[in-house]
Amino acid sequence: MHLVDTGIFIGTAAELNDCQALAAAGVTHILSVDSTDPGPLLAGSPFHRKWISVLDEATSDLLSHFDDCITFIQEAVDAGGAALVHCQAGRSRSATVVTAYLMKTLQLDFSHAYQRLKNIKQDVQPNPGFEEQLCLYEAMKCQVDVSSPLYKQYRLTKITEKYPELQQVPREVFAADPLHSNSSEVSYRCRKCRRTLFRSSSLLAHQVGKGASAFSHKKSSNLAGDVSCTSYFIEPVQWMEQALLGVMDGQLLCPKCSSKLGSFSWCGDQCSCGRWVTPAFQLHRNRVDEIRSLNLQQ
Repeated sequence: MHLVDTGIFIGTAAELNDCQALAAAGVTHILSVDSTDPGPLLAGSPFHRKWISVLDEATSDLLSHFDDCITFIQEAVDAGGAALVHCQAGRSRSATVVTAYLMKTLQLDFSHAYQRLKNIKQDVQPNPGFEEQLCLYEAMKCQVDVSSPLYKQYRLTKITEKYPELQQVPREVFAADPLHSNSSEVSYRCRKCRRTLFRSSSLLAHQVGKGASAFSHKKSSNLAGDVSCTSYFIEPVQWMEQALLGVMDGQLLCPKCSSKLGSFSWCGDQCSCGRWVTPAFQLHRNRVDEIRSLNLQQ
């Protein structure tokens, strides 16, 4: 068991076998980031406990639990106690959560927080997937913002990993159908029938790619050099649900007039700017009109 900062230790599952040593160290809270519930082992102990069930795999989602874990640890610190954060070996899962805690509470970027932890416990090594999640946490300013386009794209990627057959997709992934909601946001309508399709909050921006050079694998000799995005990439919207289930890719048709708007691919697709987007739900700009509300003052 290693003291990382005031009120927070990192350790292994074996540490739970000695409750007296934990109490002597001032531990009052135990955060288990493991696939095995430590509850039976700690039954009757005086510790406050929290269990995050997660496997040490690159495809596992720890990011979504960061804020809850940090709140739990901070409760121990604020009460004058200490929290032990552990997984099986104290190397990957627990190290990821402790790094996120250091980033949030000490306002450190990922590299500095991770190095600080590694100086204390040299064998820590989050798996590549967890490292990516920590970098994303930094990009979101150390807050799990479910409305952030970065988080929405991350969540969609995790769904393709968790549900490879795509026979079921969590309903919360789909944005509300703007046809049934009122909002002052910019909206986007089918150019043919004027049906509202999505709102600006559903846009998932990506970094502009390298243009023609990104398509060099197609061996075309007359590729233009322009770099532009000719499609809107968005999160799934409720009217798409039936088209997306059980298939990896297909067309996106207007739910009212059935005109072709674009396409989707859970495996990803390449934007006209050259950037690869995964998964991709794209509507062609020339099939959609942007509608802005006007504030008319008397």
